[in-house]
Amino acid sequence: MNILVAGGAGFIGSNLCASLIKDGHKVVILDNLSTGSLANIRDLEYGTYTFVNEDVRTCDLGGIISIAINVIINLACIASPKAYYKQPVDTLMTSVLGTKNLLDYALTQNAMLIQASTSEIYGDPNVDILEETYNGNVSCTGPRACYDEGKRAAETLCMDYIRTHKMDVRIIRIFNTYGPKMNSADGRAIPEFINKALKSESIEIYGSGDQTRSFMFIDDLIKAVKQLIKSDVRFDTPINIGNPYEEHTINELAGIIKTLTHSDVPVVHLSGLEDDPRKRKPSILKAERVISWKPTVSLKDGLCKTIQYFRQND
Repeated sequence: MNILVAGGAGFIGSNLCASLIKDGHKVVILDNLSTGSLANIRDLEYGTYTFVNEDVRTCDLGGIISIAINVIINLACIASPKAYYKQPVDTLMTSVLGTKNLLDYALTQNAMLIQASTSEIYGDPNVDILEETYNGNVSCTGPRACYDEGKRAAETLCMDYIRTHKMDVRIIRIFNTYGPKMNSADGRAIPEFINKALKSESIEIYGSGDQTRSFMFIDDLIKAVKQLIKSDVRFDTPINIGNPYEEHTINELAGIIKTLTHSDVPVVHLSGLEDDPRKRKPSILKAERVISWKPTVSLKDGLCKTIQYFRQND
């Protein structure tokens, strides 16, 4: 198939593009490189993809893409809190205007669109396990709102296009994902902790460190996306993609990374971040039922591969 990946030079996008190309698909990578990097796609086989350096919010997709597109995967958005705190308006507008631009283009192509949403749309939840029916506890005015509310608005757009145009749009809510090709300086916990441990610098944790996250290795996410592409089952409500078997406190994560890197650096606690969720664990019953998917990579195995990548590339 011919597959357009918006945000294809980012962490998730570049790993996904490599896998799609390996499977024999022709890929168009759309990225303005605001947080993505050409270094992430330099190892892709020449001639198997086309790179388009354009802004998903404003570009004329019909004018710059010369082949018929079968599937569009929208990963275009700043995802690191460290980055979107600095670029809140760009973050919000990428989710809203960028998603609308891709939806309109998908209409002209009669293409399936996979919208990458996020577990952040649940905000700071009042429940222990997050099912897709939970509407969340989100601040629309806090510093994280540019990302959280942008993704919520993008989901609204997708649902409106499904209802209005009967489009094949598949919304996935991605939980904390990690792996090779992450930017070691983007501020997210796993690359930040690994980077600090390898450089023998103090690991910094915001708040008490008792807040939890459910960590999913990139390979498991890619398998889920490819299952979505292949599935003949159309579903018109969002679906969680995450690893409920690997919920850990941030303190526990720091300890695991210290052990795996053979580091004895100190852990320093800083003031907590505003609206930082206290817990984050998905229900994946819908994913198991609809696309026969569940994660299989353990946190230890995934972290070992990620640490090896940072040792070789930093």
